[in-house]
Amino acid sequence: MEQYAVEMLHITKKFPGIIANDDITLQLKKGEIHALLGENGAGKSTLMSVLFGLYQPEEGIIKKDGVEVKINNPNDANALGIGMVHQHFKLVECFTVLDNIIMGVEPNKMGFLQKKEARDKVMALSEKYGLSVDPDAKIEDITVGMQQRTEILKMLYRDNEILIFDEPTAVLTPQEISELMQIMKNLAAEGKSILFISHKLNEIMEVADRCSVLRKGKYIGTVETKNTTAEDLSAMMVGRNVNFHVEKKPASPGDVILEIDNMTVASKVHKNNAVKNVSLKVHAGEIVCIAGIDGNGQSEFVYGLSGLEPLVSGKITLCGKDITKTSIRQKSILGMSHIPEDRHKHGLVLDYSLEDNLILQTYFNPEFTTPAGFLRRKNIREYADRLIEQYDVRSGQGAITTTRAMSGGNQQKAIIAREIDKAPELLIAVQPTRGLDVGAIEYIHKQLVAQRDAGKAVLLISLELDEVMDVPDRILVMYEGEIVGELDPKKTTQEELGLYMAGAKRDEVKA
Repeated sequence: MEQYAVEMLHITKKFPGIIANDDITLQLKKGEIHALLGENGAGKSTLMSVLFGLYQPEEGIIKKDGVEVKINNPNDANALGIGMVHQHFKLVECFTVLDNIIMGVEPNKMGFLQKKEARDKVMALSEKYGLSVDPDAKIEDITVGMQQRTEILKMLYRDNEILIFDEPTAVLTPQEISELMQIMKNLAAEGKSILFISHKLNEIMEVADRCSVLRKGKYIGTVETKNTTAEDLSAMMVGRNVNFHVEKKPASPGDVILEIDNMTVASKVHKNNAVKNVSLKVHAGEIVCIAGIDGNGQSEFVYGLSGLEPLVSGKITLCGKDITKTSIRQKSILGMSHIPEDRHKHGLVLDYSLEDNLILQTYFNPEFTTPAGFLRRKNIREYADRLIEQYDVRSGQGAITTTRAMSGGNQQKAIIAREIDKAPELLIAVQPTRGLDVGAIEYIHKQLVAQRDAGKAVLLISLELDEVMDVPDRILVMYEGEIVGELDPKKTTQEELGLYMAGAKRDEVKA
């Protein structure tokens, strides 16, 4: 009989209004990479949180090496050799990389912290697994890819044997994803057992030995990846066949909606400007994508455009009006919608209800507020219920659900519903499908194309090469804060795009 590293047998976990895990059994073999696949809200993160001790199940047992164990909290999980990299990282932003890695297990002699010993161990692990980090950098100053490496080193520093990766590639560039896949294979080859939550079927096919599928809280089945296809897995996950290609007719660009002249935005991390003299135009009825490796100024570009950061210089015109110095609310009223990169920091108030998040930018309209300043709760509820149904936003208690309690994918759907329903002239979509399942990605892409076909301008910022090649009508490549190339997705290749993104090729761009 096969010995499993971990067995989760008949696990049931309930929350108000929802059974997140309904009698689920999952078995992880020693030294394997086992993928866990499912739609947003299928119960994947909940199941892993049960294994890591963040939640206690109502029913079911957990076995480690064939012996039943009780995991009351993450300390118990760590003591059993179980580590977890969460979808939303658990790092202290004002601490250094090194301090975050050793937090809670600081080496000391007679009460004195032995930081050199800790640093040596971290650097040795970093070298061994190809996880290069700057141990003295503060978390708030490093990229999300580096933050993830810090999380992985946290697990390895604690000598964890069972490693849980919750949506590890959702925030990474294509290059970082390739590196992470190799790191996972190296870890498994050393005998570590990996549970890998993902929506990305190509990654599962590449790296996983087996894949278990959940749908709406229930266990659907486990398959060997070498004996299945991405299409079969997607059908198991969403219960229907999914179209992986974006269907769209040729674009018919109209008037210029957005015009940017010589925009420069400062960097918070170093003295150089993050965005340098960028000029571009986006027309009605077209999708323009800004592509590039993460950290090349895309975030600062969007902050400057949306009003989250002031410009050093330059001019922004929306529908013929100069909006360079207007407030964020005024930009929104004039027809700009923004699906932000960081849904927790800039997209939602997590402790507000779903319905209150859906009116964050329109609550002052007469539809939702009386002349005396009181909220029209009945109207707000009806509006929220319409968006929840239209965009398939799944939440345990509907419109009154606290947004923090929703899955990451459903939080993203709520933002997209709010921003598109404003009927903007310009839709800025930054990583709109980050962390979404294939069914939701298909739906979001259709929404972007529908906005384009309705004569709206769409500015897409994406790190997903498949999305960059499939969705837009024009691609602008950003490298070190400058637009270095304009490409036609129908005429270019991923290889050529990669050369521009890496700075190995550049054009004189006439946007």
